[in-house]
Amino acid sequence: MSKTQHSEYLKLEAVYMKSAKDAFQSDKVLENQWKELNYLSKPDLQGALKEYQNFEAIFTENQIKVHYFPSDENVKMDSIYCRDAAIATDFGIIICNMGKAGRINEPKAQLKEYQQKNIPILGVIQSPGTLEGGDVAWLDKKTLAVGHTYRTNEEGIKQLKELLEPKGVDVLVAELPHYKGKEDVFHLMSILSPVDKDLAVVYSPLMPIKFRNELLKRGFQLIEVPESEFESMGCNVLAISPRNCVMVEGNPITKKLLQNAGCKVTTYEGNEISVKGGGGPTCLTRPLVRID
Repeated sequence: MSKTQHSEYLKLEAVYMKSAKDAFQSDKVLENQWKELNYLSKPDLQGALKEYQNFEAIFTENQIKVHYFPSDENVKMDSIYCRDAAIATDFGIIICNMGKAGRINEPKAQLKEYQQKNIPILGVIQSPGTLEGGDVAWLDKKTLAVGHTYRTNEEGIKQLKELLEPKGVDVLVAELPHYKGKEDVFHLMSILSPVDKDLAVVYSPLMPIKFRNELLKRGFQLIEVPESEFESMGCNVLAISPRNCVMVEGNPITKKLLQNAGCKVTTYEGNEISVKGGGGPTCLTRPLVRID
């Protein structure tokens, strides 16, 4: 039994999260920040706390060790989406540099936590490079896919390659479309969630042809999210072990397709913590250790 960070689907042993209580803080904070950070509407604080409690319970029920990023007055409510500020590798954590101006302090806050816990740091993405964790996904232990988006630029990808290619990791670039523009949250993981070595949830209408063909060439069966379930984050699926999936409630077609492919699917109500801010279960978590 070996441990790795180079997977999106192996059995999850430990994960970092940022609680709704510590990220959203107060009704006043939500009122002051939700428009600036481009939420669909202001989250209801009490509703968010209840949703998050139910989300956390999924991990405790599955004996997954949860570590928490502490409250930090230098970061905003978007810090609940803690995947984005760092990338976990077997060689150490890569600290990102956010492409969204309102989130610029999050990597520094996470770096402080990792250092205090003696978690090794492989490198830090430096300006003018930008890179966000939602734009990367492990396809296998030696292949990391990265989306070239408004949040992750060419310089950020260049620095990522410089950190990982000498370690034998192939960095595969997916050129993502403009879609709704610079202000929108549109990451690679908005259209891709690997849930087993040969199964991935995808939204093909926004997927580059070359990248989609690469997934097929690698033997992935594709679960196609319908248009009606894209905005409700049907494509954002977290695997806590192979074909054992967590997703936002309200995507019955995608859920059924996953079940037909032999997946166990656990849903959570996520209107306040996920839908309004555009961050599903992969965004709400920073997987730290998986077991092969």
